[in-house]
Order: sequence, then C-alpha cells, then structure tokens
Amino acid sequence: MNKISKRWWGNVGDGDVYLFKMINQKGAFVEISNYGATLISVHTHDKDGILGNIILGFPLLRGYVNDQNYIGATVGRFANRIANASFSLDGKIFKLEQNDGPNHNHGGSAGFHKKTFAYEINGDALIFSLLSADGNGGFPGNLKAQVHYRWTDDNELKIDYFGETDQDTLFNLTNHSYFNLSAGKGHIFEHHLHIYADQIVEAGTDYISTGKIIAADDTNTFSDCKIGDKLLQSDGKIKGLNTCYALDFERQTLDLPVAALLDPLSGRKLSLYTSYPGVLLYTGDYLNTTDKGHNGRIYKPFDGVCLEAQYFPDSPNHISFPSPVLKTGTTAHHAIVFKFDIHTNKSQYEN
Repeated sequence: MNKISKRWWGNVGDGDVYLFKMINQKGAFVEISNYGATLISVHTHDKDGILGNIILGFPLLRGYVNDQNYIGATVGRFANRIANASFSLDGKIFKLEQNDGPNHNHGGSAGFHKKTFAYEINGDALIFSLLSADGNGGFPGNLKAQVHYRWTDDNELKIDYFGETDQDTLFNLTNHSYFNLSAGKGHIFEHHLHIYADQIVEAGTDYISTGKIIAADDTNTFSDCKIGDKLLQSDGKIKGLNTCYALDFERQTLDLPVAALLDPLSGRKLSLYTSYPGVLLYTGDYLNTTDKGHNGRIYKPFDGVCLEAQYFPDSPNHISFPSPVLKTGTTAHHAIVFKFDIHTNKSQYEN
C-alpha cells in the first residue's frame, strides 16, 4: 500500500491548503493539493531509473492561485465549452458566465479549479469533497462532489469522480494536467501519440460542437505519430489541436486504453483509460503563465499536452450526444486512470 503524507501549503480565502504526497513501493510518487483537487506533480522513473516530474505545475501555491491555464486542476461542474453560455434542462433555461467569448468554459470563475476542497485519507485513497451550492456559477442544484485519488505500486494514478444532487444538473469533471514525459528536457513535438478512436466531435473555429460526429481525417488521426509532425503546416507555421475524440463503447470500460503517449528520449509511456465517452486532445497552444513552474521557467505554448477524458463539448445542447445530466436521486461515477511505465521502442502500444 502506498504511503500518504501531508503538509500545510498555505491559505486562500476559503480555507487552509495542504500538499499531499502519495509514494509507492517503487519510490515513484505524486503530489496533490486540496486547492482545486489539483494534481501538482507526478514523479516516475525513466529508462535509466532516474526519477523525474512529468507534468507541468508550480512549486508554490501562488502559482495555482494566479494560473489561468487550469494546470493540473479538477475542472467542473462542466469541463469544456457550452455554447452561448446557456443550456435548457427540465424546461428551464440556465445562464452561465461568458468567459470564452460568448461561450462558457470549464466552469468559469466559479469553477472547481479555484475551490478549496475538504479532504480525508481513507486507506490508500485521498478523498476530496466539495459542496457546490444551487446557483453557483449559474448551475442548478446543490451538488455534492467527490474526487478520489489512488496511486498504486504499478504506477497507476486512479481518479474517480462522484456526484449527488438535489436537483437535476450537469456533472462533467475531468483532470486538466499537461504532460511532458521528458520531465521538461524536451518539447511535446517529439512525443509520439496514439489515440484509439477514428471519429471526432466536429467543431467550429470557436471549438463549439456542431452536433455531428465525423470521421477523423489525416490532420487529427494519431496512430504512432510524432505530435510535431501533425502540428507543422505546409507554410512552416505551427497549428495546435483542440479536438474531442468519440470513443467506441468497448473503450469506455477501463479495460482498454483510449490513448497512449510515448517519449523516446526518456523511455516513458503513459496509457489513458476512462469510463467517459470522449477524450479531448489539447496541445497547449495558449499556455502562458506568470509564475515560474517546477523547472524554474515560465511555461509557453506546447510545453505540455492534455488528454482530458470527458463528455463531449456542448453536450447539454445536443440531444444526440451522451448526456452529462445528473438526475436527482442518483449517483454519478466516472473514472480516469493514468498508467505510467517504460517502453522499449516508440511503436509499443497495447490493444
């Protein structure tokens, strides 16, 4: 069983903030904070046995207070965008904050990424709890949300989201970590990515869903592909990706990976598993921090890549999409698993 320790990390307006460390028998460890139920660092070994942190983050709490990039955070109540910052539920129209042009994104200023969660340690689980009051951020219902973290001896980070409400509402939480498996020694352009999906959620230039699920084309099909090769355009400019992939049902069981990320430099590999119907690939196009990160420098575009398991963007406004509605009297449960290991060559994918 992994060991869990904590230390006081600071104070924000809604309470004391702690930094938790979960270390397994291999000596690999993760750090997590109750501020935003945020994943602060993930330290795994490379092919030479050297331990290194493979996600973007900050050494001080103020970095997360100032951050506008959702680095490592739990995002909710609704991850991603809702068109025109509004949706209809049970015959009522709910208006949300317009924080992405005319649209709503990632819960807005009332989002979970800026909340201090209650916490408890239960065996090998670190459990964060939050009561989001009716009307908070414009969403209906008093929502009781929990985020459970477990770190196994097999270098699996298991994240479970639970929700209960006294009024029908939306529940679509995800983890917004930016991965760089080289531990900051290289860009994500050299990483190799495989996404086990051949369909995407069609979206416009504002990343708002059209309501259609379409076949992935050559620009967004990842099959043992170097990320940089997909982003480089014919005119020599770099164009990032913010694309949601629609997963087959058998990929939503936690039995099969939905994506695999490889770094030839370090030999590290990340496999993603989830119960959600979609995974959003974001290449960090708009990364720009004011505080220095773990590696002592300001983060810039393409320093990390996100693989966000979630419901489809703008799904409350498309009845044909899987529904993110949490009904009164039921309990929502969604899961994400990040599995870290070593690969021997860049084409080593599972399933």
